[in-house]
Amino acid sequence: MSDYTATITREGKWWMVHIPELDGVTQARRLSEAGRMAQEYVAVTLNVPIESVTVNVEVESVGPVKNIRARVSSIQTERAQAAELESKALAETTTLARELVSADVPLRDVGAVLGVSFQRVHQLVAG
Repeated sequence: MSDYTATITREGKWWMVHIPELDGVTQARRLSEAGRMAQEYVAVTLNVPIESVTVNVEVESVGPVKNIRARVSSIQTERAQAAELESKALAETTTLARELVSADVPLRDVGAVLGVSFQRVHQLVAG
């Protein structure tokens, strides 16, 4: 199995597919076709079965929009951090809701404290 990287840029109506390991270039009409075009290029150039070629596609630029790969990586990192924070916030909300209910605070009042509906408080303390 051979692993290659294809860096993709947009030029006019075409996606230019660069395969740096082979100093090669091909093109695709649609971004969804770029990986397959890179695979085919590598397979034909090296005279190997296409199934033995794996290509990692990385979009680099589209006209004036640069550093796309780095920006997407940053977005993915931020989304993962946001999901982790959301999970922590839910756990803390659940803990606080249960503590307030254990202190005989009515569900509607717990909801008012937490800024959620009393139905949501019921879900939190029952789950």
